[in-house]
Amino acid sequence: MTPPRGGRSSRPPRKSTGRQPTHRQAAPRRGGGGAAGGQGPAAGGGRRGSGGAAGPARAAGGGRRGGSPARGLGGDQVEGRQAVRELLLAGRRRVREVWMVDEGDSAPILADIRELAAGQRVSVLPVSKGRFAAQARCEAPQGVLALAAPLPEADLDDLTGGAAAFLVALDGVTDPGNLGAILRSAECAGVTGAVLPRHRAVHVTPAATKAAAGAIEHVPMAVVGGLPAALARMRDAGVHVVGLDGAASTSLYDVAGADGPVCLVLGAEGRGLSRLVRERCDEVVAIPLLGRLGSLNVSAAAALACFEIARKRR
Repeated sequence: MTPPRGGRSSRPPRKSTGRQPTHRQAAPRRGGGGAAGGQGPAAGGGRRGSGGAAGPARAAGGGRRGGSPARGLGGDQVEGRQAVRELLLAGRRRVREVWMVDEGDSAPILADIRELAAGQRVSVLPVSKGRFAAQARCEAPQGVLALAAPLPEADLDDLTGGAAAFLVALDGVTDPGNLGAILRSAECAGVTGAVLPRHRAVHVTPAATKAAAGAIEHVPMAVVGGLPAALARMRDAGVHVVGLDGAASTSLYDVAGADGPVCLVLGAEGRGLSRLVRERCDEVVAIPLLGRLGSLNVSAAAALACFEIARKRR
């Protein structure tokens, strides 16, 4: 492990007791995916379309206005240049049309999008900034969005089959920016599938598509009625379930069972892993923290944990 900057390399990692410290100097801590709450705004906080923050004209799901959010996984409105490019490159689902702000931008990625769309006979519509802003749901869509068929839901049993299964499960993550960032890091680390609860959790909103930068096209996702029951099914199928929680006494770097089928479970910011989910884990680990802050954002913790498990699987 690379020692921390600032001359503090001799300080050993402090272990968490799970209690809020009274004095910082005596604060044994470990950082997990669910320990990040209370330290500041969640990633993606304040964005349009971010989990219920939308006004009456901007529903968070699927690009709909003034109605109920779309049911299912979502993903039928994709925003951001990289996300739209990956949507067209992947070719997993039908793309109805692409919208581009008509302002003469000559960026190479826009030429790529036009060429890919033409190859698939997808219309590219030049639109005004005002019309585009009325349709866009995230804060910085970069002047490009696509309307497409919703993402297909994967079957949990299909995701857990085989020794190469490397899954990420999310326990109550509600911020679309965090979901997108987690999926992006997970895809880069070689994760083969994600598991999302059907209720009390964010699905693939336009803001999530932007943050994922195309990862939603490459990471199959299963939506389950209850995460504890799904984790029990995974264990029955031979998947080693690892929970990430700031209060755990075992270090992430000592995780066992990562060389076979494995599922990393990440909790919601502030609340962490729920009791039933924690009980379904084969082991619970934490990220050793060397600084004074007591937690990481859930997407940052997910990135670190995914790549550490990937390293152990090599």
